[in-house]
Amino acid sequence: MNEIFSIAGKVAIITGASGVLGGSLAKHFVKQGAKVVAIGRSLEKLQSITTELENVGGDVLAIEANVLDIPSLEAASKKILEKYAKIDILLNIAGGNLPNATLTAEQSFFDMAMEAWDEVTDLNINGSVYPSFVFGKIMANTGSGSIVNVSSMAAYSAITRVAGYSAAKTAITNFTQWLASDVALKFGDKIRVNAIAPGFFIGDQNRKILINEDGTFTDRSKKVIAKTPMGRFGDADELNGSVQFLCSDAASFITGALLPVDGGFSAFSGV
Repeated sequence: MNEIFSIAGKVAIITGASGVLGGSLAKHFVKQGAKVVAIGRSLEKLQSITTELENVGGDVLAIEANVLDIPSLEAASKKILEKYAKIDILLNIAGGNLPNATLTAEQSFFDMAMEAWDEVTDLNINGSVYPSFVFGKIMANTGSGSIVNVSSMAAYSAITRVAGYSAAKTAITNFTQWLASDVALKFGDKIRVNAIAPGFFIGDQNRKILINEDGTFTDRSKKVIAKTPMGRFGDADELNGSVQFLCSDAASFITGALLPVDGGFSAFSGV
């Protein structure tokens, strides 16, 4: 690979590393020579992916930590600095919609439990804000680093049934722009903050509303495909290159950006 796209030797924290997207990124970053710090709430779940990464020669550190608990993250940062002495990259992957925060097709906003709203917005906003606060502070002190957040197609326009998730991801887009501006103005041009906006990918969180029990597409899936010019769902691996690019020197003059990885969904009116 061209050296300008290289992330070899960089220390990359990946929250939500035991999930589908976080796990895919962890594998990709290890293959590219990065030192991966896999963070998740369950050390048991992390061990399966870290074992896999170590078996291919990866330099991996698994840390059990809660992205919604600052003392937990601060304890993690001490372990990271003890082993690697630096933090180059933070991928805020922990998040996603929650089943109890997804309305049925027949429900309206007024049927939503506010407890579910609080849970999904807390996870998807503070679940990125808190790690950025803790690990970003270390980047600020050293004068360099790259943070990548995860927004969503739901931040572009209204998507039915996921009000809390949509609001939270819209907030992440704004927070990305705000933090990018703040750190560049106050700590220099070597600290960058960007976000990706994935299109539609089938995972554990959304499988039931996209795929019928017999494996066919639901009506919701058919609507998604109809508005996606490429005519298909994405594969988790198709996000890896975009994230690597944003973390590499090839993106050295890119900050505060939102990069859609969506098969054209955000560009197409449906007509």
